[in-house]
Amino acid sequence: MTIGKTVVIVLSWNGAADTLACLASLAKVESPAFTTLLVDNGSTDGTVGLVRRAFPQVEILELPRNLGFAGGNNAGFASLRGRGFDSVVFLNNDTVVDPGFLQPLIDELQKAWVGIAAPKILYMDDPGRIWFAGGVLEPATGLIEHTGIRQPDGPRFDTPEPVWYATGCCLAMRCRDFEALGGFDERFRMYGEDVDLSIKARKRGLVVMYQPASRIWHRVSASSGGEMNLGKQLRKSGAAMTLFAKHGMFGGLVLYPLLLPFRSVLALFRYRLFMRATGDERGDGKEGEA
Repeated sequence: MTIGKTVVIVLSWNGAADTLACLASLAKVESPAFTTLLVDNGSTDGTVGLVRRAFPQVEILELPRNLGFAGGNNAGFASLRGRGFDSVVFLNNDTVVDPGFLQPLIDELQKAWVGIAAPKILYMDDPGRIWFAGGVLEPATGLIEHTGIRQPDGPRFDTPEPVWYATGCCLAMRCRDFEALGGFDERFRMYGEDVDLSIKARKRGLVVMYQPASRIWHRVSASSGGEMNLGKQLRKSGAAMTLFAKHGMFGGLVLYPLLLPFRSVLALFRYRLFMRATGDERGDGKEGEA
């Protein structure tokens, strides 16, 4: 199997400084050749103008309003139909990429049985610490979590392997597979759409592959109290229940809400240990577990 033209879709909504840093890192990617499409989800902070001036080679799709993660990425993908792209990488704008991040993902997509390829993702503010080294889903109990989150990077996270899901922070697919799966389900406005996409791929007999030779860094503050933000946890819980209902995971539907208080306490305990280890217990950022 040969993968030809590749497009990297960067979704932005405000956060111009993050977007410019992301695009600057993509400009340093060594190979293979690719097209960058910035999909702007109705930003009001001048992102589009700044990008046009700094990166005239970057294509831009301006959306009139914020369509959310799923809707924005789907709109970007739809705008490319008929242009002959073989593979697509969806990338958050609050990331920077290693110059060699793209080739290992494309190499995985050369394998017919691989449907989604995902990189190793590290904290930008703590570059030696894992944010994503695979995804775990237990349908019977409703557990959804990133492998290795907040743990120091090391050899145990350096083995490519099939995983339950990829994170929408960065994932690569063949365009025909993304289209055949119906893209991201727009019922998931925030959280869950990446896990749902991974489940759909697995149901078609495709593998979701974690490839640590590809590395990116995600702006998830190592001192982020936002990981424990109540509003965020409620949105994630709602997305999880939608996911379980959609895919008939009845164990998850029953046990997820029952186990949620215990998991929340455990997550908070682990988070406090993490904060102590990093020597900072302030917390004012965003993101965290899937």
